[in-house]
Amino acid sequence: MTGIFKTNRLLLFVLGICLLGSCQTKQTNVYNILDYGATGDGTTDDAPALQRAIDACSKAGGGTVLVPAGHTFLCSPFQLASYVDLHLEPNSCLLANPNESVYTESAFGENRGEGMMWISGKGLKNVSITGTGTIDGNGVAFMGKELEDSYELKPVTDFDPRPHVLTLTDVEKLVIRDVTIRNSAYWTVHLIGCRDASIDGISILNNLKIRNGDGIDVDHSKDVRIANCFIESGDDCICLKNRREFEQYGPCEDVVVSNCTMTSRSCAIKIGSENMDSIRRVLFTNCIIKDSNRGIGIQNRDEGTVTNVVFSNMIVDCRFFSDVWWGKAEAIYVTSYPRAVGNHKDAGWRFPKGATKGACGEVSHIYFHNIRCTSENGAFVGGDTPEKVNHIYFDQVSLSLQKKTAYEGGIYDKRPCDGEGFVRGNTYGFYIDTASDIRLQSCNVAWGTPRPDHAADNVKTVNATGVKVMP
Repeated sequence: MTGIFKTNRLLLFVLGICLLGSCQTKQTNVYNILDYGATGDGTTDDAPALQRAIDACSKAGGGTVLVPAGHTFLCSPFQLASYVDLHLEPNSCLLANPNESVYTESAFGENRGEGMMWISGKGLKNVSITGTGTIDGNGVAFMGKELEDSYELKPVTDFDPRPHVLTLTDVEKLVIRDVTIRNSAYWTVHLIGCRDASIDGISILNNLKIRNGDGIDVDHSKDVRIANCFIESGDDCICLKNRREFEQYGPCEDVVVSNCTMTSRSCAIKIGSENMDSIRRVLFTNCIIKDSNRGIGIQNRDEGTVTNVVFSNMIVDCRFFSDVWWGKAEAIYVTSYPRAVGNHKDAGWRFPKGATKGACGEVSHIYFHNIRCTSENGAFVGGDTPEKVNHIYFDQVSLSLQKKTAYEGGIYDKRPCDGEGFVRGNTYGFYIDTASDIRLQSCNVAWGTPRPDHAADNVKTVNATGVKVMP
């Protein structure tokens, strides 16, 4: 009898362990999109199934919508929801539907000339996108002919069907972590009026020939942290702005970017060019910019202001690209000029309602500390009046200027500005044109071999006041 009791007790113990284990591992708030009708065959439109899973998850109070490993899910547009973590398992992929006709909701409200939405969400709380899977915008499917260093854009009038990958508006408490997002046909991650947002450890791998292929755009958003990201984008990698279409969300402020590596055919780090409000209290630190057309750029072209911005501990590597891309290898660029009137398809959305001309706001108290630059061009600081760009501080900024490409030098790019878009002449280490209270402390310029075309002096000032160069 004793042996029987011992055996029974052992069986009960093992059964208890099994039951306990099943209770601990059971996932009651996980919504696998395969269970909601997704096929994952890469050709069937799985957006309806994905939307059913998201809606069910949110309605039940929240949880995880699972995109399982080993599948590619072709998707038309769909919307995220509050309290949902969209989790992409390893070797999973969400692929944008290449059919242009399915993209009908503008990424910019009534302005339909700058692309449509693919993945979106508005007025949400506690939203996250996580995992090591991939979100693929299928960008080349929406392009025209391939050129030497870009793709032709298909002709459009007031409607551009190219999808933005991710457009999130008025979201409170947002997390995007670890995912890879690639091949965007237009902007990749666009935060509009968001608060308390964290983007950490993601890779954005866009085709460097696709124009308008921004990496991360922080628009009228507050308390944003971007860290540990790797970004390759034809257009700006990280851009802070205040678009006129979203003026109700107020200024863009309290943004920290750290430990990121970036490559761009346009400007790796840009503040502007759309800025009808205030951009303030911003820190970029411990970042690397490589093989870019422009490194660090403040490009104010509207009535908004840019104040209290710090760039520190950075390595910047730039070179010339064609005129398709704004920028002329300026390693550092701080400007404020009135916007060009022009006849671009979206020009009417750039000025205040009813206005035919714009104005540019003040750029002040900008700090550059411990920046190491290698480029075909130097730093450019300029405005339309001397007081417009003021109190710009360069501390321990080194510029190594050397020829890298066959493009001719002696040029700086002011586009998109009213009047002449380029400053032509010589190449300088620091070119200060119509600005005030500029300080260069412990900075140096080294002219490499071969020297850039039209190489001239270390510092050039034109119509500038209060310029101090200190050892």
